[in-house]
Amino acid sequence: MTLQSYAFPEIVEQLPEAGLPIPGVKIFISHAGTHEVWFLKSEIDLDYPPHAHAAQWAVVLEGRIHIKMDGSSRTYEKGDQYYLPPGVEHSVRIEAGYAEVMFLDDPDFLGLQQKLKPADCSSC
Repeated sequence: MTLQSYAFPEIVEQLPEAGLPIPGVKIFISHAGTHEVWFLKSEIDLDYPPHAHAAQWAVVLEGRIHIKMDGSSRTYEKGDQYYLPPGVEHSVRIEAGYAEVMFLDDPDFLGLQQKLKPADCSSC
């Protein structure tokens, strides 16, 4: 699977992109005052070392994600959902061809909110 083979609807792909310096990964972000919603897709394998952050809930749309938390490992596939409680250390491995919709209980998880605002949004 490639990024082109999994397409979010046009209304999603018109959202601001996170612009992460990871070739093969796209994240479209919807911001709100109390949280963010991410639409993530990856055409490459990704490994995230142990880390912790705000609460996270996601639904897997395509592919597989492996999450290690509290001494155990679990694999989630298309149609599965997962929840990571706030502050709980975990590591993640995403397989190429992965896509998910993720809710993050943090209004500016990547510190990008100001950078992602449209240029013509003087009142935002």
